[in-house]
Amino acid sequence: MPHKHHFNQMKNPESAFALQEKLRHQVIREDDFGPLETVAGVDVGFEDKDQIACAVVAVLRLSDLKVQESVAIRLPVTFPYVPGLLAFREVPIVMEALASLKTRPGLLICDGNGTIHPRRCGFACHLGIVSGLPSIGVAKTPFIGEFQPLADDRGAWQPITDGGEVIGAALRTQTKVKPIFVSIGHRISLQSAIDLVLQCAPAYRLPETTRQADQLSKGNAQPVIL
Repeated sequence: MPHKHHFNQMKNPESAFALQEKLRHQVIREDDFGPLETVAGVDVGFEDKDQIACAVVAVLRLSDLKVQESVAIRLPVTFPYVPGLLAFREVPIVMEALASLKTRPGLLICDGNGTIHPRRCGFACHLGIVSGLPSIGVAKTPFIGEFQPLADDRGAWQPITDGGEVIGAALRTQTKVKPIFVSIGHRISLQSAIDLVLQCAPAYRLPETTRQADQLSKGNAQPVIL
């Protein structure tokens, strides 16, 4: 299981920006995983005037998208709110949640961005690097970048670009439903990320990984209080 990483304790935004610049070069943007049996949805919310973070992880069997295991953990926030550095608030608590799982998921689908980020190192990238797990970022709104209009049908997508670089994809998971925004986290190609998100979103706009993690965050499972 994942263990605490030395930069979990980082509290200074300037040093965090510098570390993010180093981490961006560690992101593996090609498929680096074998057959997947499980995928996990990862979500982080904040409570008590943003002083408490709640990390939820729901592990689903990929074949039928049924929940196999889930955990919710609450801990005090240790890093200030700084746009572009949200991972430094969220990754430490998610690592605790991952360590609480009995089974190690094959891939993480994060409620947040990966390479759709000014330094190409958003939450999904950061978590993928620290945990060592393949990861995908799935966001409900675009953080940065531009894209062309999408066709109306399920599976339609357009690349999201920033400064001429493809940093993600606007993906329509359901016909005539607003797109979601998919990006590489770690150890996966953009095309495989798109394919897996579509596989995990057979009926709704958001993938089942995100939907189940959201259900868990709303109290539909017993949280672990540390």
